[in-house]
Amino acid sequence: MAGQLIVGLDVSSRARAEEIVSLLGDKVDFYKIGYQCFYGADGLALGKALLAAGKRVFFDLKLLDIDNTVEKGVAAIAETGATMLTVHAYPKAMRAAQKAAEGSGLTILGVTVLTSMDDDDVKDAGYARDAAGLVAQRARQAREAGIGGIVSSAREAEMVRSIIGGKMALVTPGIRPAGAALGDQKRAMTPADALTAGASHLVVARPIIAAPDPAAAAKAILAEMDGKRISVA
Repeated sequence: MAGQLIVGLDVSSRARAEEIVSLLGDKVDFYKIGYQCFYGADGLALGKALLAAGKRVFFDLKLLDIDNTVEKGVAAIAETGATMLTVHAYPKAMRAAQKAAEGSGLTILGVTVLTSMDDDDVKDAGYARDAAGLVAQRARQAREAGIGGIVSSAREAEMVRSIIGGKMALVTPGIRPAGAALGDQKRAMTPADALTAGASHLVVARPIIAAPDPAAAAKAILAEMDGKRISVA
C-alpha cells in the first residue's frame, strides 16, 4: 500500500519540505510538488534532489497553454526523471503533453475537476453540466488522448474507472482520514473508500504535513488504506 500514497509537500520552505521527508523516512517514497512548493521552496531543485535520493516525484503543475509551450514544458520535466506531471484535461493539451512524454518514464495526468469545486462552482465556471458529468467527459477525452492517467475526486472514482479501464492511473486528491476536517475540500473521501472505488494513488497533504507527528499520521493513513484503523495518539 505504501506505493499508492503520495504525500503533498504543500509548504513554502525547502527546509520544511526536507524536514517532512526526513520525518517520514522509509514510510513514504512518493511526493507531490505543487505550486506552493514549486515556486516558494525551490521545488524544481527539491524534486531533483528527491529523485537523486531514490524517491518518486509528482510535479503537480497543471499545465495549459498552446501546444508548443506544453510540449516544451513537459519535455523539460521528463528530463528530470519525475514519475508524474499534471496538465489540465483539455484534449489539445493532453495530446501535446503525451507527445512530449513519449519514450520517457513520465506519466501524464489530466486534471478533470478540482476537488474544491462542486456543481455550483462548475456552473459558475460556464459549464452546462454538473461536476460528475464534466469529469466523465474529460475522462473519456483523457483515454482517447492516450495519456497515462487522470486526477479526479474519489467521489467519481468508480465512474471514472469504468470509463478509463484498469490500466490508467487514477490519482485522487482530497483524501481525508475518517473523522478528519474537510477544510476546503468539497468532494473528499476516506483512504479505504477511495481505493475501493478504484483509485490507484491517493494524494494526502494537510492530514500528514500539518499533523503534530507526521510519521504517525502517515502510518495511520497507510493502515487505513490497508483496511485497518490505528490510533495516532
